[in-house]
Amino acid sequence: MSQQFDFQPGDLVVYPAHGVGIVEGIETHNIADQEVSLYTISFEKQRMRLKVPLHKVKASGLRRLSSKERIKDALTTLQGRSRIKRMMWSRRAQEYEAKINSGDPVAIAEVVRDLHRAEDQPEQSYSERIIYQQALERLSRELAAVERIDDEKATEKLEAVLRKAA
Repeated sequence: MSQQFDFQPGDLVVYPAHGVGIVEGIETHNIADQEVSLYTISFEKQRMRLKVPLHKVKASGLRRLSSKERIKDALTTLQGRSRIKRMMWSRRAQEYEAKINSGDPVAIAEVVRDLHRAEDQPEQSYSERIIYQQALERLSRELAAVERIDDEKATEKLEAVLRKAA
C-alpha cells in the first residue's frame, strides 16, 4: 500500500487550533486491528505533541506555512481600519476565536487589528486582552517562521505596523 506523504520530518506546518509546529515524523500504530499512519507534530511553545492521522490531514486543516504573499496580505489587513461590530461581546468573542482557530493569517490579522489599542485609547477588558494576545502570538509565530526570524522580532514587526496604522 503506497501512500503519498505531503510532509517530511523537519517541515514547519500550521495546525489551525495550535499554530506553527514541526513535523517530527510518521508513526504507524495498530488501532482496533487497523493499521493507522499518523504525523507526529510538536509545538515547542505549548510543550505539546499532536498526532494527526494521515487520512484526516485535509479535514484537520493541517497545512504548510503561508506564502510570503499571504503574510503580506495579513500585514496589509493590520493597516486597515478596525471594524468592530455592534453586538454583544460574548458573540464577538466567539467570532474572534473562530477566526483565530481558522489558522488563516489574514483572519487572525483582522482580530489583532480590531482588538489593538493605541496608547490614547481606552483600556481593554481582560477577555479582550487575552484574545488579542492569543491572536498576536499566533500571527507572530507564523510570520517568524515564514521570514526566518525569532518570535520577538516578529511581534515587534507586527506592533510597529499597528502603531503606524493608528
